[in-house]
This record gives sequence, structure tokens and C-alpha cells, in this order.
Amino acid sequence: MFETLTGRLNQIFDQLRKRGKLSEADVDAAMREVRLALLEADVHFSVVKTFIAKVRERAVGAEVSKALNPGQQVIKIVNEELIATLGEPAPLNLTGPKPRVVMMVGLQGAGKTTVTGKLARLLKSKGERILMVAGDPYRPAAVKQLQQLGERVGVDVEADTSIKPQELAKRALDKADKGGYSLMLVDTAGRSQMDAQLMDELKAIHANVNPVDTLLVIDSMIGQEALNIAQGFKEAINLTGLILTKMDGDSRGGAAISIRSVTGVPIKFIGTGEKLDALESYDPSRLSSRILGMGDMIGLIEKAEAMFDQQTAEKQAEQARKLMKGEFSLEDWLEQMNQMKKMGPLSQIMDMLPGQMGQAARGIDPLMVEKQFKQSEAIIHSMTLKERRNPDILNASRRRRIAAGSGMDVQDVNRLIKQFRETQKLMKTIQKTGGKGLGRLFG
Repeated sequence: MFETLTGRLNQIFDQLRKRGKLSEADVDAAMREVRLALLEADVHFSVVKTFIAKVRERAVGAEVSKALNPGQQVIKIVNEELIATLGEPAPLNLTGPKPRVVMMVGLQGAGKTTVTGKLARLLKSKGERILMVAGDPYRPAAVKQLQQLGERVGVDVEADTSIKPQELAKRALDKADKGGYSLMLVDTAGRSQMDAQLMDELKAIHANVNPVDTLLVIDSMIGQEALNIAQGFKEAINLTGLILTKMDGDSRGGAAISIRSVTGVPIKFIGTGEKLDALESYDPSRLSSRILGMGDMIGLIEKAEAMFDQQTAEKQAEQARKLMKGEFSLEDWLEQMNQMKKMGPLSQIMDMLPGQMGQAARGIDPLMVEKQFKQSEAIIHSMTLKERRNPDILNASRRRRIAAGSGMDVQDVNRLIKQFRETQKLMKTIQKTGGKGLGRLFG
């Protein structure tokens, strides 16, 4: 989502880093570029104005003029002020007597039902016993969708299209109380626009279940309109938090930066994809790092940890040791590719890489890499176990057989073997030099 903004900001930062000293004119020129980059990314003009003023005030002060690396210090200030603009992290309010109720609201198409399933999965993994309520009887597909999501994540669903949503919510709360559920998630109906009927229904549900959190689900790809929607819901009901969906989209993404400052409502979660595990607790420092091209190593580690149990982790650690020593086989290489795919879309993983490695990775077309992954998989799967473990035996006749079996050309097989050899050689070099030359991995 922030790819264009990240690229623009990194160009500005590169110019700052090259200067030994920064004059007030240098800072002003940089701030003009940052202002344009933020406005083009659809950040609200009032947020941009306040942000630039705060950064400039600090950037022309003593903390920059006395710094050993003024350019780096300005980047540090931009990061700190961006974190402040994005707002404090606000976890779910899971206090008070059980069952606690979380109510999901929003316009039609924002992704409320899917987010309800994602949130149920996330909270179930933390030990909560959950009941989901299908409170959208006007769209039969929504009820069926929530029931299917419930089956996938192993969570019970209460549904009844013959009664009003507020009555269903009240009945479900009684069931949750008597059934020993710790948490109840209420999916509600949406409209194509805000209207009195929708708000009256939401107020009635709210009064019947008294939620500890009322979360507005917003499609982050609609830009500035997200701010108006949030304001409208806030004026009608007691909003306590926001969930921004489709943060993996190709929109300019400025609403994510603006919405906390403009509405005063904290962001609690962000949706980063279509899969059920693609829901992250909102962390402004990590989001800022990704926007500024600094990566998100914590997020990357969390993704990896979520994929592996203890036994798998030990196996991966052993493979990583072999990889770094250049002693891995084609079989190990295939396993590493499969594990990387399980962590999510390659574009998301690239966004999380820090520093120069991340900048280099973001210059690669992830679709092309995915295509190469598939070709490599097909070629390696067409090899015998002996050939995978000992590629030295791959003579011309074996390569022709592998090419035919994988539906590729012999040149494709030769290219894969060459890449494998170069990676082995590079890993051995990195092992000897202590990591120098790592950027060549993305060459």
C-alpha cells in the first residue's frame, strides 16, 4: 500500500544522508518534498500541515545541528513524529465480567464478516472461548459466510434470520452467558451509505448487549472518504476502535496515517491479506518503519514463529546452518522455498526487510519471483532423491529427462543449477567475510 510513498521518502532521505551539514534551507527543501509525498499519498492536509511543522521545528534545532550525522537525525525525527501521528497502540478491552461483547460495524463491502472470522481465529489462539453472532439477516450470504468461517476456525455461530438482529444479539448473549463463552463477536449489517435505519438498528443492538468494544471496519482503499465514514459512525454510536482492511492493496494509503489524528478513534487491527491469519494488532512504530522503508523484522519473526512448532523450528535451524555454510542440497533449497511461501505473499515479506536489503528486495517484481519459484519447484520435483541430494551427478541425459518431466526446457534446468551453485558459493563467501556482500543476494 505504501510502496509509492516509501519510494519517495527514501529518495528524500538519500539526499539528506549525503550532506555532512544541514542548513535551514536544506531542511526546508526536504520538508517541501516530504509534504508533497504525503499529500500525493492521500494523507489529510491538516495532518500533513501539523506533521511538517513539528518535524521542521525539531529539524532546525540543536538536536540536529549538533548531531554527528544530521541527515540520519532528521530521519529519526520523521520516524518519531510519524509514530506520534499514527497514534498509540490500543489493544482490545478484554476486561470486566464474561462474556465480553465486541461489536463489528461498518458499511457494506468493508469486510466486516471476514474480519469477524479473522478476529475469532486470533482470539481463540489466545485462549478465548468465542461465540460469533450473524447479525446481518438482510444478506443471506453473510450468514452463510460467517457459518463457514466458524467451521474453519472452530468457533460456534449463532444465527436466525427470522428475528430482528437486536433480538438475536440479546438471545446470543444469554446463550454465551449460560454456555461458558468468554467472548462474543457480533457481526452487523451494513449499507451502501450511512442512514437513519442502519444507525437505529446498531444503537438497538448496542443497548441490548452493552459491548466492551465497538469496532468500525473500514476499507482503507477508499482514501479520504474513510475519514468521513469514521466521523459519521462516531457521531451516531460510541466507537471505541477501528480496523483497517485491505492494507495489502494498491491504494495510496494516506487514510491509515490520517484517521487517528482526524477522528481521535484508535486503530486496533489492520488486515493485510485475504487469508484468515492476515490480521495484525496495530503497532504504530512497526507501521512507521514499513512506511519509511526500515522494514519490520519483529513482524517477520512473528510470521515465522507462527508457522513453526518446536520440531519444525529445530529442523529449520539445522537447514539454516547448512544454508549459511553452503552445504545445502537442492532438497534443502526446495524446503526453504516452501516454508517461505507459507509465511504469506512474497511482496509482504519484502516490505518487512530492513535497510539496504529491503530497498534492493523492493526493486524486484514479486510476481516474477513467484513464477520462478514454481518453475524451480517443478524442476526439483522431477529429480530423483539421489539427484536432489547430489546435483553433481546431473549430466546431460539426466537434465534432458528432468526438463521433459517438468515441462521445462533444458536451458531452464541449467539455469536453476547455475543459480543453485552461485547461491552455494555466495553463502560460503558470506560465512567467510562475516556478511559482506549480502546485498548481492538480490542482484
